[in-house]
Amino acid sequence: MSSYKSLIFSFILLFIAGCSSKHEIAIDKKVFEDEDKLIVHALEYERSGNFNNSKRIYEELYEYTKRYNYLLKAAKINLKTKDYVKAKELSKKNIKHFKHKEEELTRIYIASLIGLKEYDKALLTAKELLKKYNNSLNYETVANVYYMIKDYKNSIKYFESAYASNANAKTLLNLVNILYTYLNQKEKAISYLETHSRLYECNFEVCSRLLIIYQEQKNIDGMISVLKRSFNKFKKDKNIHGQYKMTNMLLPLLEQKDIKLAIKFLEKNKLNDLKLLSLYKRTNQLKKALNLMKDLYKKTKYIDLLAQIAILEFEVAKDKRKVLKSVIKKFEDVLAVLDNHTYQNFLGYLLIDYDIDVRKGLGLVKKALKKSPNNVAYIDSLAWGQYKLKECKDALRNMKIVVDEIGLDDNEIKLHWEKIKECNKKE
Repeated sequence: MSSYKSLIFSFILLFIAGCSSKHEIAIDKKVFEDEDKLIVHALEYERSGNFNNSKRIYEELYEYTKRYNYLLKAAKINLKTKDYVKAKELSKKNIKHFKHKEEELTRIYIASLIGLKEYDKALLTAKELLKKYNNSLNYETVANVYYMIKDYKNSIKYFESAYASNANAKTLLNLVNILYTYLNQKEKAISYLETHSRLYECNFEVCSRLLIIYQEQKNIDGMISVLKRSFNKFKKDKNIHGQYKMTNMLLPLLEQKDIKLAIKFLEKNKLNDLKLLSLYKRTNQLKKALNLMKDLYKKTKYIDLLAQIAILEFEVAKDKRKVLKSVIKKFEDVLAVLDNHTYQNFLGYLLIDYDIDVRKGLGLVKKALKKSPNNVAYIDSLAWGQYKLKECKDALRNMKIVVDEIGLDDNEIKLHWEKIKECNKKE
């Protein structure tokens, strides 16, 4: 049996036996002196995983007291330890003694029969139980027996009846597993999951299964839809961690489909302003980027943002001379705190290009070049500053490095090259 099949098999036995702790071990009055001590020992053995000793004590307790809770614990632990013969014996012979617990003990008996591969008897007993106690749990019991004998069509029929009655997510997942994996009814499986997620919100297990299916099918629209529903569920529950997690999964898909959708999502939910900022820049929405950056700077006072504001203010300005003084002041404030070569070059180039203070500008560019000596943008700034100081030979030598590296497609580079060549001709 494969590990997956074994896992399903174990789950079915636990489900049929009803292994949730519905019955606490509690006694109103001791039948014999050491009863409470034995209970403590049994519970401790169970807690530590020593199930053989635990079930032995529960069996002893039952023999001494005839209390149902001890019988139930003993039967379930025997199932857990795959002693199906003992579980079968305990459940079958005691059904008549506990008529009010007939349904529960019969399910344990059925689970034991499945464990012993007595499938015909298990199926017959499950159908008799369903006839006597018509409820969703017993529909699932029959469905699980059919599943174990690989009669998937009949298994689906009973799972559908159970789900129609209880609308339970776990029942649905069993149903979907068979439809999708064994009967190749993928669209029907998806339809069940979609309907459930819309009627009963985005249950984690259901939406996770739906997301996995859409990932297998490379269905981007489906993935986006599921993740948005999950996000809205987390938002409704005020689960910030869940919202961030869904956002991180959603954004790459939204960008892949249409970057505008990613921007719209971030604008609406305001969960990742830095990401929104980068998307504004990528789509050349520089005014929006500038406004957002100003808001972020007001909130954080993060000095690097001030430099970014200066760069964007300069880039979006129609008349750059009008903003020049403000931009230079911002860079000077930043560089008083940060030793950043990008900002040193940017400010240096402004001082050179607008003839404000060429020597100071060259000093800043040279600082930047010490940190990044092969940066052609910085070498271009250096050559332009040398040109402004009439150091034409040095300017030509450095500008040639730039042109050889990136060519003359950029208009500014081309202008610098022509001016510097002209300067050298005059000498």
